[in-house]
Amino acid sequence: MLLLIIRILYAVICGGAIAAYLGTDQASLPLFAQKHSLATFFTMLLVSQSVTVIDILIKRKRIELITSIYFGLLIGVLLSFLLMLAVGPVIVSLRAQAWQPIIGALSTLILSYMSTSFLLQTKDDFRFVIPYVEFARELKGGRPLILDSSALIDGRISDVVETRIIDSQMVVPSFVLKEVQDIADSSDKTRRTRGRRGLDVLSKLQSIPHADIEVRDSDDRDNVKGTGVDQKLVSLAKLIGGGIVTNDFNLNKVASVQGVDVINLNDVASALRPRYLPGDTLALKIQREGESQGQGVGYLDDGTMVVCEQGQSLIGTDIEATVTSVLQSSAGRMIFARPAGVESADDTGDYRARHK
Repeated sequence: MLLLIIRILYAVICGGAIAAYLGTDQASLPLFAQKHSLATFFTMLLVSQSVTVIDILIKRKRIELITSIYFGLLIGVLLSFLLMLAVGPVIVSLRAQAWQPIIGALSTLILSYMSTSFLLQTKDDFRFVIPYVEFARELKGGRPLILDSSALIDGRISDVVETRIIDSQMVVPSFVLKEVQDIADSSDKTRRTRGRRGLDVLSKLQSIPHADIEVRDSDDRDNVKGTGVDQKLVSLAKLIGGGIVTNDFNLNKVASVQGVDVINLNDVASALRPRYLPGDTLALKIQREGESQGQGVGYLDDGTMVVCEQGQSLIGTDIEATVTSVLQSSAGRMIFARPAGVESADDTGDYRARHK
């Protein structure tokens, strides 16, 4: 609304200024403007409002591009002025004063282009030379935290944020979002469920009032090196001076070796109360056989593997399982359970009959 008011005021001010200019000194105006004052008024007004049209069409603007162009032109003009001061005596001694305006114009154009192009290509490296080239909003809390796809799919990060323990800005790079979207579009039902869970968790994070979430177009804004997602995450963390939030054991090791701080959600869960305790009941679908005799294996929505004792004969069945133990480590979490009410192999047939 404020931007709309500014644009309306700009149009009104432009109209008043043009009308005042055309009505004050008619003699100094071109002949066409004197004869066709109304057409001249609307032409000048149209030219002035073309800036507003360009502003509306270019929705995403970046301050580093504007400042790079501004400083590039400024440096180019300054270098051209200094160059003409240096070569001026040479031009006079060669009696080539007629060429001085041409040399001055060419040097201004060439040096302005070279300076602007150089700053645009190396704008990230010139932050320490030119103050305020990049205006970044003041971040709440400490350093920013980059969320990995595994952290989004896991889902516990939203519960942590709701407790207000984390007050830093959290960044979701575009390549991580693309990875989660690809998982959500997978033909495999389990992967598709996990991917959609990750998108839901991101949406939930963005809806938390006190959370500072940024979906960063890293491919356009940052010079992120590396081909794999893990290496891109490490490069981005080094670039913005942040840490990585993940539960990927391999990413944890890779980032630690390269000196990047990592918050492993599995390590955090090890220090806190686990989601499922012995005696808790959970809904589960047995999908395949386990490694040991009589075991069945199922998965929760977040991908956690549940080993169900006496569950081999219940493959393909939706059951209620009672948690017997929870194994939590930095490499992941595994839940051991048994069908509710089943104490031995003899009870399994009765359980299957009751749930047909």
